[in-house]
Amino acid sequence: MVAASFKHVRAWVFDLDNTLYPPSARLFDQIEVKMTDYVAKALNVSTEVADHLRDTYWKRYGTTLAGLMAEHSIDPDPYLEAVHDIDFSVLSPDPTLAARIDALPGRKVVYTNGARPYALKVLEARGLTGLFDAVYGVEHAGYRPKPEQAAFEAIFALDNLAPEFGAMFEDDVRNLAVPHALGMRTVHVGPDPLPAPHIHHHTDDLSDFLSQVI
Repeated sequence: MVAASFKHVRAWVFDLDNTLYPPSARLFDQIEVKMTDYVAKALNVSTEVADHLRDTYWKRYGTTLAGLMAEHSIDPDPYLEAVHDIDFSVLSPDPTLAARIDALPGRKVVYTNGARPYALKVLEARGLTGLFDAVYGVEHAGYRPKPEQAAFEAIFALDNLAPEFGAMFEDDVRNLAVPHALGMRTVHVGPDPLPAPHIHHHTDDLSDFLSQVI
């Protein structure tokens, strides 16, 4: 039944963080510490205030960076470089996942709210280098983040991707609403199902799910 739902798909779009690696790696914990530190120094506020702003902007704008740009005119590139300067050794290669991604028919794309150089390092640590036809970061959408419709439209136009023949894999359910509205097959990747009209499928194991699709 799962395979039948994806017979029309010719473009496979994957989020990066907590999607192409398990949340148990806690990679984003490192990034959040870096974000809070950057916000504290850039805005000259306490760590407590910075952490509150980090979370508030993420909820309000989709990313902390988007909030910093909107409300404080922060330069995005130094920020992205600083917050992604982390330890990737907590990630390990997943040859089974690599083989299942490789077996997908059609175009394979990574689209993250992080930066492309960071995404490439994650893919390398996971043993997924060379499997994707394109890797897009927030910079390719003019620093507009998912879940903004303009961000998705910019990336899909850049890739010449037809959403009606696409599937989107995401850990953040907010980021599946626009893909669904554009006609994509949507898959929520996360520990717990969060039912919503814009989610077609849920899985807590991306590799196992892909084995049902191939």
